Amino acid sequence: MDYTTFPLADVEHTKNPLTEEHPLMSSLYHALEDLPDRRRGQGKRYELALLVCLLLLAKLAGQTTLSGATEWLRHRGASIAKHFGLRRSQMPCQMTYCRMLATLDGKLLDDLLSAFFMRWEAQQRCGEEPSRLHTAQSRRYHAQVAIDGKTVRATSKQEHPVHLLSCYDVTTGTVLWHCNVEEKHNEISALKPLMTPVLIQGRIFTLDAMHTQRELCAQVQRFGGAYVLIAKDTQPTLTEDIADLFEDRTPDRRRWRQAETWDKGHGRLEHRQLISSPDLNEWFGKQWQGIEQVFRLERTTCILKTGEVRHQVVYGLSNLPLRQAGAERMLELVRNHWKIENRLHWRRDVTLGEDACQTRTGAVPSLLARLNSAALSLMDRLGVRNVARQARFFDAHFEQAIQLLLTGRCSVF
Repeated sequence: MDYTTFPLADVEHTKNPLTEEHPLMSSLYHALEDLPDRRRGQGKRYELALLVCLLLLAKLAGQTTLSGATEWLRHRGASIAKHFGLRRSQMPCQMTYCRMLATLDGKLLDDLLSAFFMRWEAQQRCGEEPSRLHTAQSRRYHAQVAIDGKTVRATSKQEHPVHLLSCYDVTTGTVLWHCNVEEKHNEISALKPLMTPVLIQGRIFTLDAMHTQRELCAQVQRFGGAYVLIAKDTQPTLTEDIADLFEDRTPDRRRWRQAETWDKGHGRLEHRQLISSPDLNEWFGKQWQGIEQVFRLERTTCILKTGEVRHQVVYGLSNLPLRQAGAERMLELVRNHWKIENRLHWRRDVTLGEDACQTRTGAVPSLLARLNSAALSLMDRLGVRNVARQARFFDAHFEQAIQLLLTGRCSVF
């Protein structure tokens, strides 16, 4: 099966051997050429965009460490040089990648990759009708983003471990940005300057209990966004008040909404039941701006092999009205939040071996984590369901991964 990100016809070609046969618009390599190169000119043999693409190529083929990526690329130097139109067949050494990553601007890399993946997704959905991007349906397609942090465990013994806060589009699998929390002391203070009106307007934000803060709710409400937050020990009074509402048998429940789901997989049978109510809106209105409903989510999980039953109850609040987000929609939003854990963080940890990577020098670990996210975004845009299996395919047919970086087209195993 072939996936093409952009139409190949009617595109001007340059004489550059890299792009002589491929349209520039669909080339991640071409997009990376906009990155500013802060390296010294002396002794510089490889372009910045090429070095980033080479690391992405090795990661797509399942290489989890910098040393492993360097060796993998060197073993295939002649073929890689031919595909990239290079005069030299010798691939860079490990220190070349380290020096490059140490000077790379992580924020600019995030912005460039996010814009590229958004263009890719928009072109796939809208083709030659760009006006469709501004429809209500298109805005809803990008409505929900999940924000969560992750520590790179290989750096946990350092004085300041690398802890990245990520903003993840749960529908497309695109990471909108990363933020190094260590530089901002904690996730709450790191998030504040990143919640801009451009990011917030028209989006639904799901965050964990740490970010259930009144200031965040006010900011999202003021800039025209929506929030779905979980109430736990960080807000004990809030949690107790919501729990008391749903345990009280006396109120009129005709305005309440209820939904449930059953799921079986991975050796588990899981039942989720969510009840939402607008009855505390006036009580909480002055403290939690824009609040429109509170909810109670009960999860019951049965481990089929052992018969063990696990039970959990969590409470939350949102400024989405019940007419816009009933119990079914709220249950979907809460569950979709876990995609940032299951499809991004877990894959980076386990499939891409991020926590086992021993590279700890300066900003290099955070830049490698960003490249891991980029590799996963590429996989998601192709519709890959099993990343490890596709990585083995790219390892055996690495020319397909090269075509993906140069043209946006490749075979999916």
